[in-house]
Amino acid sequence: MPLQVQLVAADRPVWEGEASSVTARTTEGELGILPGHTPLLGVLVSGDVSITSGEGRRTVRIDSGFLSVHDDHVTLVAEHVDEAAASHGR
Repeated sequence: MPLQVQLVAADRPVWEGEASSVTARTTEGELGILPGHTPLLGVLVSGDVSITSGEGRRTVRIDSGFLSVHDDHVTLVAEHVDEAAASHGR
């Protein structure tokens, strides 16, 4: 079962969809999330967030925010998301 992911900036939704994995940097270090991950609430720090989906890998730069994981639903909320620094790969 894939992850249901929402990535939002303070002022707008950025990306929503199914993904096989999410990688983000928290105050505790780099975090990788796969389906079946235990529930989690974490504080995001400045860095890259990568989302791997059927469309490939999307990487955006964020400043800070938080991350919530529960029942294969991942929500990432950041104050600012820099899509200009985004990369999309396969």
